[in-house]
Amino acid sequence: MRSRDALFVTHDFGARIRATHEAMLKEVASINGDELLNTSPSALAEYLADRHRIDVPVLNESGITVDQREAPVAVNTFMYQVPEVPGTWFDYYVPFEGEAAAFECRASRFSTSAPRGQITGNELRLSYGVPHDQRVDVGPQFANDLARVKQHLDWLHEDAVPHNTGLLAAALQAIERRREKLLADRQQVASLGFPLRQRGSPQTYVVPTVRPKARIQRPSGGTAPFAPEPVLAMTEYERILELMSNLTRVMELSPSAFRDLDEEDLRTHFLVQLNGQYQGKASGETFNVAGKTDIIIREGERNIFIAECKFWSGPSGLKKAIDQLLSYTSWRDSKTAILLFNRGRQLSTILPKIQETAKQHPFCRRELDYRSETGFRFVFQHPNDSGRELTLTILAFEVPQ
Repeated sequence: MRSRDALFVTHDFGARIRATHEAMLKEVASINGDELLNTSPSALAEYLADRHRIDVPVLNESGITVDQREAPVAVNTFMYQVPEVPGTWFDYYVPFEGEAAAFECRASRFSTSAPRGQITGNELRLSYGVPHDQRVDVGPQFANDLARVKQHLDWLHEDAVPHNTGLLAAALQAIERRREKLLADRQQVASLGFPLRQRGSPQTYVVPTVRPKARIQRPSGGTAPFAPEPVLAMTEYERILELMSNLTRVMELSPSAFRDLDEEDLRTHFLVQLNGQYQGKASGETFNVAGKTDIIIREGERNIFIAECKFWSGPSGLKKAIDQLLSYTSWRDSKTAILLFNRGRQLSTILPKIQETAKQHPFCRRELDYRSETGFRFVFQHPNDSGRELTLTILAFEVPQ
C-alpha cells in the first residue's frame, strides 16, 4: 500500500467472508478420508474455526508514537497545485493486532470519504505534511482521521461477528456430512464381498495457505485405513433411553415395589426392559477394559451402548461416575448413559448441579441440545485418545422412598 493510499476501499469485505467460508469447506473436502475418520470431529472443527476466523484489526492507542522528517510537500492553491515545496512531515504510528489486509476491505456500511494512510507490518501510519513557511497544528487532523479509521474498523467487526461465531457449527456440519459419505461408501464396498484395493501409502495432508498462520495445530488421527465399527443409530439410542425412562412411570404407579431397592436391584429391572427388545444382548456387571460396567449392549464382539447406574451423592459422586464410565470405553462413536437415582432430595435442586458438574469435567467437549426435563446430553473425549469421542446422556430419576 503506497503512502497516503485510501483505506477501506479496495476489496469488498462480504466477498472476503464468503471466500473464507468456501475455503473452509474445501479444506474439509481435501483431507484424506482415513485421516478424517480417525480424527475427533470436535477437535478438527475447533481447528478449522480458528484457522478461518477473520481477525479485524484492533488499534492499540496507548502505543501510538510520532516521528518527524524533512521532505517535500505538495501545496494546493485556488487555481493550481505547486508540485512540491520544502516542508516537514509528521508521521503517527498506530500499532494494531489483527489482519492487515482488513484495512483494504470495504464493509457493508462505509463512508464515501475514506481515511488515508499506509500499512507497514502491524502498524498504521498516518502522515501530515506542512510547508516550511507555515505553522499548522496537525494534532486535530490526526484525531479526526483516527476516529474515522476506528469507525470503519467497527463496521468491519460488525460484518465479521456472524461469520466468526458460525464457523464452529458450519465446520462440524461439513465434517459430519463427509464422515457420513465416507462411511456409507465403505459400507457399500464391504457389502460387495471383495477386499478393498490398496492404493499405497496415503499422501500427507498439506494445509493450504488460506491464512498466514493458525493459532492451534490441526489434530490428526493418522492415515491408517479406517475400519468401520458397529455404530448404534441415533434413533436406536433414543429408543433405549426411552425404554429406561418408561420404567420411571412404572415406579410412580407402583412405588411400594421399588421403595427398598438398591442400585443392583434397579439395574436388574432396566436389564429386563432392554433384553425384551434386544434379544438378550444386554448384560449387567460385565467386565470391560478397566472394570465392570452396569449395563452393556453388544453387537458381535463390539459394545454399542453402555450405562452406569448410580444413586445421587453429590457432584463429586457424579464426577467419579463419569471417570468410571470413561475408563470402560475403548470403542469409537459410542453411545453411553449415566442413570442417576434420586431418593429423599428435591430433584429440582439437583438438576443444575448435574449439568454444571458434567460441563466442568476436563474431558467434556460440548453440551448438546436435549429435550428432557430431567436429562442432559454431552460429547466427551476419551481420556487416552483425543481422536475418540462418545455421546453421554445423563438421566435423573426419582426413586420412591
